[in-house]
Amino acid sequence: MKVLIIEDEKGLAQEIESYLTVEGYHCEKAFNGNEASEKIYVNQYDFILLDLGLPDYEGLDLLKEAKEGGQEAAFIILTARGALDDRVKGLNMGADDYLPKPFSLMELASRMQAITRRKHGLHKNTIDIKEFQMDIQNRTITYHGNSIPLTKKEFDILHYLALHKNKVLTRMQLTEHIWGDILEDDYESNYIDVHIKNLRKKLSVAAPCDWIETVRGIGYRLNI
Repeated sequence: MKVLIIEDEKGLAQEIESYLTVEGYHCEKAFNGNEASEKIYVNQYDFILLDLGLPDYEGLDLLKEAKEGGQEAAFIILTARGALDDRVKGLNMGADDYLPKPFSLMELASRMQAITRRKHGLHKNTIDIKEFQMDIQNRTITYHGNSIPLTKKEFDILHYLALHKNKVLTRMQLTEHIWGDILEDDYESNYIDVHIKNLRKKLSVAAPCDWIETVRGIGYRLNI
C-alpha cells in the first residue's frame, strides 16, 4: 500500500518510513505543504499521514484541498497539538484518525490496519479467499493450515486484489500501489503479468485458482 508521510521533522519522517517499509508499505515523504500538495495532486495514496504544524501550510487546509480534489486516501493526523478543536475539525473534515505526538510506531501501524479493515468491511486481520486464508498482520497465506511461500510482491498483489475483490484493477493501478511511482511509459511492462503467473503457479499447487481472472487488455480481478 502506498503512503505519503507529510512531516517537517525529517528525523521523525525517516523513522516512520523505515518502520512502515518493514511492515510492507511503500512510503513517500513531503517535508512541507507545497511539496505535499503537488504529490497529492499527481498521485493517489492509500494513506496520508498529515502533520498539522507545517512551516508553509495550514495542515487542515491541505486536508480540505485533498478531499475536494478527490484524493481517496485515508488520513491520519499526526500533531503535537493537543487542542480539542484541531482534533474535532480534522475529523469533521474527513480525517480517519488522530494520533498525538509523541506516539508509538507500533500503534500507528495498528491504527492503519484497523482503518483498512473498516474501509474494506473486514472484521479481523485475515481474508478468506475460497479455501485459502491470508493473514495480513503476519503476511502469510495458508490452505487448510498449510503455508504457501510467496514473495513480498506476490503477497502484496494478492492482498491488494483481495481488498478490491470483484473489481477490475488495471496494471497501472497495481503497479502504482505495489511499486510506488510509475516509471513514465514503463508501467505497460509485464512486471505485473510475471508476478501474477508465479502467484497462480504457487497457489495452484494447493488448489485451482481460476478466481484470479485476467481481464484482457485491462488488468486483473479477484472473483470471490
